[in-house]
Amino acid sequence: MPKAFSASSSQFVYVGTYTGSENHGEGIYLFDLDPATGALKNRKLAATTTSPSWIALHPSKRFLYAVNEGDTSGSVTAFAVDAASGVLRQLNSVSSHGSAPCHLSFDPTGKFALVANYVSGTIAVLPIKADGSFGEATDVQTHTGVAGAPNGATHAPKGSFTTIGHDAPHAHFVQPDVKGHFILAVDLGQDRIYTYRFDSAAGKLAQQTTTSIPTGDGPRHLAFHPNGKWIYAITEQASTVIFFQYDQNSGSLNSQQTVSALPEDFAGSSYGSEITMHSNGKWLYVTNRLHDSIGAYSIGADGKLTHIGHVPTLGDYPRHTNIDPSGQYFYVCNQKGDNITSYRINPQTGALTSTGHYTAAGTPACIIFA
Repeated sequence: MPKAFSASSSQFVYVGTYTGSENHGEGIYLFDLDPATGALKNRKLAATTTSPSWIALHPSKRFLYAVNEGDTSGSVTAFAVDAASGVLRQLNSVSSHGSAPCHLSFDPTGKFALVANYVSGTIAVLPIKADGSFGEATDVQTHTGVAGAPNGATHAPKGSFTTIGHDAPHAHFVQPDVKGHFILAVDLGQDRIYTYRFDSAAGKLAQQTTTSIPTGDGPRHLAFHPNGKWIYAITEQASTVIFFQYDQNSGSLNSQQTVSALPEDFAGSSYGSEITMHSNGKWLYVTNRLHDSIGAYSIGADGKLTHIGHVPTLGDYPRHTNIDPSGQYFYVCNQKGDNITSYRINPQTGALTSTGHYTAAGTPACIIFA
């Protein structure tokens, strides 16, 4: 069950941004979350680093890690978290072993970080030392071959022109399953999900199997159900959600259902963005860029999805979304709108209602809760 917070308490919230001349972010921002209203307040710059477009808090809560997507050579940075102030102190920065790192997660032991590099199509395993700093990579896997999508996405909406991203392998997501026995890596360019068996002692990956996604649909991110047996994928070019039965013993995926992430009557171009599972396992949320909407779905006893409804993101080009630890509020990073919008989650139905709060943040890309 999600942790309950009193109306008088607050907690730290970190937001990673895009930096550089074409963006408005400065690094990683720190906010206070008011659990009574969902408002984000008292913005501070917690750390400066190059385009920390994905940030992740270590399971110990003592360290925070960021990819540096804007670093052409590819790097990731480790920070120590000051428990009292929330301020971040840089520990070290190391190679991500690929270009444009875009996603980072941890194995269940917290001893290794897993990094996906979009442009180079590589994933790396980086050990985490006792002081929280990164060690040298224990393994690097390179995706080879090109799927190709000359006619666009198989399941694209009518009138869609979303064909980008299939010029080469593009690793977009890497994360262990619930038990940590396997690592799943999503490659948008190849329309594939890779499953690797993970040696948690040595930090080594061994490819187990691959799952093909319909040509051109472009899988982006995964959401894992708390029961460990169901996995949901958002596709970027087709704007669909695919429900898989997951075999925890073999690491294989078996597709059960595909639904649109967009309203039923939508026509034109849009990009599937993020997919977020509620901690209660009852609801799933997806965001759409260009259409700038959030789709809400209920999860049935068999894992299949039923549409609850769509609401606007009230901002431009939603990227990352997240739910606060209490399970009450849903947040959207509107990358091109320079703001974060928030929604109250109906505790009975899972439907979203805007809180009316707009939080200024330059080119926000990722939001996490301490």
